Amino acid sequence: MATAQVEPELHSPLMAALDASGVVGAWDWDHLRHVAIYDRGAAALLAGDAALAGRPLDGTMAMPRVHPDDLGTLVEETLRATQVGGLFLSEYRVLLGNGAVRWLLSRGRTYLGESGRPLRTRGILIDITEGREDGQSYVTRPTVGADNPFEAAADHLTAARAVLAGIAPFRLRAALDVALMELGRMVAAGIRLDRTKRH
Repeated sequence: MATAQVEPELHSPLMAALDASGVVGAWDWDHLRHVAIYDRGAAALLAGDAALAGRPLDGTMAMPRVHPDDLGTLVEETLRATQVGGLFLSEYRVLLGNGAVRWLLSRGRTYLGESGRPLRTRGILIDITEGREDGQSYVTRPTVGADNPFEAAADHLTAARAVLAGIAPFRLRAALDVALMELGRMVAAGIRLDRTKRH
């Protein structure tokens, strides 16, 4: 989100909350046209150029910044999500132009048509680099079951954010981002709790 577009009275508390939340971008994969459409944050991190925001990008242009060691897993997880629909959750690294590495958590939902074919997958990017310093993964497989109310709420908010992306006022988009980040943390905490109980 560009700070220049924020009303002055919102800058301090709301921008501080968004900065703390770690939400850094939104993405939309159109499976019928085989293209990705990113906002400025996602375009900068995944495609390497924020100016590509809003433009349809094919597979080659859509993810050149994804770490080569993580690209295969990301593609597999994407294919799996498009085959069955529903929740998409993937954790991977991106290489920035200055050589730095950032860890991202992509969270979204795949929508299937009546025929069962995937139509689109929409979601958000969360920067989890700081949380990865202890070597712990946010994502474990299998993920928390579909009966998790926090996960269900996050799915609904992700869908709402994607639908309202181009038309919602800043305050609403910002509130959705903050709520999504908090729900994402609760889902991740639930995954960690389940993993702890198994050991």
